[in-house]
Amino acid sequence: MEPFTVATLTTVLGRMLPEPHAGFLAGILFGTRSTMTKELIDAFVATGTIHIVALSGQNLSIFTGTLANWLAYLFSRRIASLLIMFLLIWFLWFVGPSPSLIRAVIMGFLTLLAVIFGRRNLSLLSLVLAVSSMLVLNPSWIGDLSFQLSVLATLGIILFGGPPAGEAGKGSTKDRWWSFIADDLRITLAAQLFTTPLIFFHFHRLSPVAPVTNVLIGWTMPILMGLGWVAAIAGYIWQPLGLLPAWAAWILLTYVIRAVEVTAGFPLAAVAW
Repeated sequence: MEPFTVATLTTVLGRMLPEPHAGFLAGILFGTRSTMTKELIDAFVATGTIHIVALSGQNLSIFTGTLANWLAYLFSRRIASLLIMFLLIWFLWFVGPSPSLIRAVIMGFLTLLAVIFGRRNLSLLSLVLAVSSMLVLNPSWIGDLSFQLSVLATLGIILFGGPPAGEAGKGSTKDRWWSFIADDLRITLAAQLFTTPLIFFHFHRLSPVAPVTNVLIGWTMPILMGLGWVAAIAGYIWQPLGLLPAWAAWILLTYVIRAVEVTAGFPLAAVAW
């Protein structure tokens, strides 16, 4: 059996998914270089959604917040937080402790505080202390786009993400599912609210369709990360086992790519400034 590494899992995804879907998903999961065409990358830039193409603090913050909501249906706050902390530490070890990923994991921990414990003051203090400590260690990070995005995404989740509504576990099945969807959408929008202006500023483009595109595809990120990991691990064990989650991921990836391409084609989708 091949070694259980990022390169192996990327290859596994490539065997189960076509391009650009496989490269796109590998970028979201592992931060590896995607094999997307220049035209598709330009479409992501034009719609203000380029941040989702690669593993980032923003993606990991959204995924951590959503995972906290999922686990709130099954476990207590303490158990849920310990499970996610363990997963984040394992993920950092597995992918490799690059500076950008260390920042992303730290922001994931802060998001965990915000969503699981719902203590805004504590989370804001933790964010300030973490960012200050990181900048003392490396002041140059203050000009790094991925650092800025991860900080702002975490701030948005802390301020507007709120505690998981699903943790009460009450009401009908329909009510619980609605709360679950509302939690995910709120966390995604909270992160995007603070990061969208920064994306506009760095890429010198004003995209009137960016809010629409982000709402259309933002909710898919935590689901794609979950399906991607299941597909990669299951496919590593036995490729046919990973085909079902890979097929489900392909549907969402196709939807994301198509939504970006369509909205990028709107008149005045991106205005240079």
